[in-house]
Amino acid sequence: MTNVHAAITGVAGYVPESILSNADLEKMVDTNDEWIRSRTGIETRHILKGEGKGASEMAIPAVKELCKKRGIDPTEIDLLICATVTGDYAFPATANIVSYAVGATNAFSYDIGAACSGFLFALDAGAKYIQAGAYKKVVVVGVDKMSSIVDYTERNTCILFGDGAGAVLLEPDHEELGIQDSILKTDGIGSKLLIQKAGGSAYPASQETLANKEHFLTQEGSSVFKYAVKGMADVSYEIMQRNELAADDIAYLVPHQANKRIIDATANRMGLPHDKVMLNIQKYGNTTSATIPLCLRDWESKLNKGDNIVMAAFGGGFTWGAIYLKWAY
Repeated sequence: MTNVHAAITGVAGYVPESILSNADLEKMVDTNDEWIRSRTGIETRHILKGEGKGASEMAIPAVKELCKKRGIDPTEIDLLICATVTGDYAFPATANIVSYAVGATNAFSYDIGAACSGFLFALDAGAKYIQAGAYKKVVVVGVDKMSSIVDYTERNTCILFGDGAGAVLLEPDHEELGIQDSILKTDGIGSKLLIQKAGGSAYPASQETLANKEHFLTQEGSSVFKYAVKGMADVSYEIMQRNELAADDIAYLVPHQANKRIIDATANRMGLPHDKVMLNIQKYGNTTSATIPLCLRDWESKLNKGDNIVMAAFGGGFTWGAIYLKWAY
């Protein structure tokens, strides 16, 4: 019997209309366009505006577009997993809200929170349901409204993040295409280095947490950068070695879009030229769980059936990992 693989059979995405440029940020904090570009590679980011609009506002149109492109009815979806750290509410899960809004009435759904690695963790989980034979159609959504937890008076973090959503459909494949291998890692050593301190059970909302701006994300930038460079580069190289892949065998690296220097370090470790690295950080900034599926959406026309793809990410927690797949269409 042929082994069943979980293959990505469709991709879609959504970003809000409102754009926050480097020039706009120059008017808000002590920074400039050249400084931002040279250190991050970011030029613009998309921001979701409007009272009461949460992450689901972006995930819903992404999933609707995915169903339309793939030609499926939402009732055919068996499972919807939403990767996010900026869900609409502490509960219910944003995945529940999205499932109901798109009409996925036969699906069960849940959220995964693994910061910037969330999409990879969710994709791996979704693939396991397919490989076990439990489900035939699994939607994985990566979405974050980072503008909701960014302090726009703090120049080192506000330049980095944007809002967006990306979605993929996983289906069974019997041609040896789809997800071939995954390496996922966590290390709580980084739990305090990149964190949204208040709002959870340890530090519930109070006048004090509000006054101290503890509902915004904070990070020790230099420490996070060092861990990210090593973690993302090493795991990408490890998955190549484990699957006996040379640089020439890989069509594209799909890296988490956090910082151009981290992406470059990962590509160099893998021996990949720049034309084999998917980039859109210049347009969207770091959309956390949405960066990798948005890359797949933007670069979809360049992909060919059978292409070897490596996806890699590093996020707060610390969380990191890589997935190797063969493109299925």
